[in-house]
Amino acid sequence: MSIFNTIIGMGSTVMMPIIFFVVGLIFRVKPGKAFKAGMTVGIGFTGINMVVNLLLDSLGPAAQDMVTRFGLNLTVVDAGWATGSAIGWSSPLIPFIVVGAILLNLILLFINKTKIINIDIFNYWLISLVGTLVYHATGSIPLGVGGALLLYLVAFIIGDLTAKPIQDMYKIKGVAFVHATCGIYVPLGIAVNWIVEHIPGINKIDMNPEKITKTLGVFGEPVTLATILGAGLGILAGWPVDQILPLAVKVAAVMILLPKMVDVTVEGVMVIRDAAEEYMKKLFPNREFYFGMDTALLIGEPCIIATSLLLIPAALILSMILPGNKMLPFTDLASIVFLISMVAPFCKRNMFRIFLTGLAIITIQLYAGTSLAPGFTEAAKQANVSVSVEGQELGSLVAPYNTPAGWAIIKAGEILGK
Repeated sequence: MSIFNTIIGMGSTVMMPIIFFVVGLIFRVKPGKAFKAGMTVGIGFTGINMVVNLLLDSLGPAAQDMVTRFGLNLTVVDAGWATGSAIGWSSPLIPFIVVGAILLNLILLFINKTKIINIDIFNYWLISLVGTLVYHATGSIPLGVGGALLLYLVAFIIGDLTAKPIQDMYKIKGVAFVHATCGIYVPLGIAVNWIVEHIPGINKIDMNPEKITKTLGVFGEPVTLATILGAGLGILAGWPVDQILPLAVKVAAVMILLPKMVDVTVEGVMVIRDAAEEYMKKLFPNREFYFGMDTALLIGEPCIIATSLLLIPAALILSMILPGNKMLPFTDLASIVFLISMVAPFCKRNMFRIFLTGLAIITIQLYAGTSLAPGFTEAAKQANVSVSVEGQELGSLVAPYNTPAGWAIIKAGEILGK
């Protein structure tokens, strides 16, 4: 287990090349070709992480200054998804959850109830976090592990159902996303899209990136929109011009560079995926298989990046006006881009509909985060994550425990554990 933890600790940029190299060998890819493909995936993820970190490092200070400027004073502080990851990976349940998750995937493949071979091992922390909160609430290891695997099963079902629409929109063959945060909100995106479709007038609003570019010309280009949105966030943060302009350029850079890094990653993925498809069709001629990947592959889409920038100030406004909310969006504000990454195909890439879905998602995350703050804070302490201010509790705006499925599993665990 220590070797496994060491590899996990090095992150996806090291883990993914190793996984793809091994998977390539399993599917009879020549070692040299498998090595090159694995390294290409690793290079792509390195590029994605660099660009995402540029986004987070640029928007993080602006978001924090917006919080200060708006004078928000809420008692549950958003400590970020990294805190949730630390809780999940340091959990005493992690050996049981990792083995259980792998077995569940194999069983689903064996009985032909999934097409997905999930290699997104790093994001096991998502289900582990929920299982850990069940465990802290009940003291029961079986309930904790059961809750984690139940959430994993839900993520698998959604991953299979959403694979084709996501592949078609993002033009990435043979992949799927078993993601216990992003995937949970696909039904909400479908519901919001259906409601908008049935409201006369509102259903005519079309904020598809291509439509915007055609209507506004250069002002509708993704790079221009990103520049304007980046500058707008700097203005909302109360920054001077010499800080606003660099922020605008960095946000525009993310808009251009992120899709290119995704393309590099996909290049490596496709080598192994094609070999896997050829090999598996010999064994199972009537079946189709997908690789389960991280949703980082999806956030380079212009409609996702632009909408997430609009949702940052919207999240702060929601935290102020929602009655009963105690969660302060903070560290995860710049990570909102992940929350909406899987809903775009089901909202027809319409930024207006994605934005409405995002507002609903953030509302749910805030209220559920408020409800589960005591348990999350206690679990954070067990993981040696300290609470910085006396009287404050911790939470995470972009985490699975405060999705509807995560919240329901934790609450059901509390009831069963009494």
